[in-house]
Amino acid sequence: MSKYFPTVPVEHARQHASPTDSQRILPLVLVVDDEPLIAETLAAILNNSGFAALTAPDAFAALEMVRLIPPEILISDVAMPGMNGFELAIEVTKAIPDCEVILFSGQATGSELEAMNHAAGRDFVTLIKPVHPTDLLARVHERLSPRGLTIPAAVIARRPSSNGRSTVA
Repeated sequence: MSKYFPTVPVEHARQHASPTDSQRILPLVLVVDDEPLIAETLAAILNNSGFAALTAPDAFAALEMVRLIPPEILISDVAMPGMNGFELAIEVTKAIPDCEVILFSGQATGSELEAMNHAAGRDFVTLIKPVHPTDLLARVHERLSPRGLTIPAAVIARRPSSNGRSTVA
């Protein structure tokens, strides 16, 4: 896979940005799913909610991208050919220890995913498909807010209503 990526490392840009510039640097989210429609939909939701989202079609492409542009958070499907999302998350956190991870799956139960995580000594957030966009955004916010990253207030205020639609608090 060959894609063009900017040559200035994100950390370097953040360190040399003026205060007004640093407010415009959006948290980078890498979305990995072998189903393009799911990856692109999640990226669109994130991009429209104050994040900078990139997609990768599989774990190997994701690892290439991580080496070039380290994300603040990895969101990955678990069931993928070649290397599953759990294995990808382990590799990414080895390379970038402070990268947050959210895994999702339509094939395993939450307890199975949690057992896998704990057996490997990992504390990855695990979600079961289908994931409501507001639930995903809330989890992303939970993982990034302790790091002091700026998340738009509109994202924080959204909550699913009893009918499953987003409402503003």
